[in-house]
Amino acid sequence: MANGGPVEHGYPHLETVRAAVTALYRRLSHDTVRAFSASVAPGDVAFCDTDDLHLGAQRVAREIVRHFRLPDARLIVGFREMTHAANVELAAGPEYFVELNDRFRTHRRDIGAALAHEVAHVYLHRLDLSFPTTAENEILTDTATTYLGAGWLLLDAYREDGVSSQKLGYLTPEEFGYVLAKRALLFHEDPSVWFTSPQAYTAYAEGLARARRDEQQPPLTKAGWAGRRRYAHDRRHVSDVPPTAPYAFAHDGSGRLGVSFPCPTCHQRIRVPVRGRVRARCGLCRTVLECDT
Repeated sequence: MANGGPVEHGYPHLETVRAAVTALYRRLSHDTVRAFSASVAPGDVAFCDTDDLHLGAQRVAREIVRHFRLPDARLIVGFREMTHAANVELAAGPEYFVELNDRFRTHRRDIGAALAHEVAHVYLHRLDLSFPTTAENEILTDTATTYLGAGWLLLDAYREDGVSSQKLGYLTPEEFGYVLAKRALLFHEDPSVWFTSPQAYTAYAEGLARARRDEQQPPLTKAGWAGRRRYAHDRRHVSDVPPTAPYAFAHDGSGRLGVSFPCPTCHQRIRVPVRGRVRARCGLCRTVLECDT
């Protein structure tokens, strides 16, 4: 939790974020991801200063548990002085003890954001889905929270001005915006109407622009003129394609040329033959892609 200190910006964790989206589809399946089409509603996690602290925190926790479809999970929420925003004890369940930073006693509108991350930890724990390191696992958790409809709360908890700052989670604001935009493009929703933080709106707009660029990379037909020209050049000189290119060429066993590239939705790599206009369906997320190879 950045509390008054510097907030990291940009996309330093982008590759891990994309790997996390792929891992979600592989573990959950297309149909289960689609079952999270409705985001957490602002009214369901609203917290007034006049609400009882502990009863209100338990109410918000129940709503987020319900959102993640964990009907038998019970969260016991407490508060203590700590460095991090929150912590959850990942035991066998069904009861899970969550500790929130004492700061939330007076910053109650962000309790939902902190609980969303911790409930996502429980959800991933039950799925037995994790990444090798602690840092990667926290990025996976932030990505899952956001992609499955509760992470807009984490982005909305980001606030920064000339004298103070606050950010929850391990992703940068722009990375939260990127994952949230990926979800918005999938489900045709506009999460920006829920933001109370102007900085969150800015980060979402930047993330949305980055997410749309994923859909405009060759050999996709939405690629712009410059991308199409670069792709045509690389297709003629396959041995000189730079490793930073968003696609890679290779010959199959029959000597026919194919091109592989990441799906703009789930980032699993797709391979199609090089033969002009091709329609491909991603086998993982079922996105239909129009390509000009």
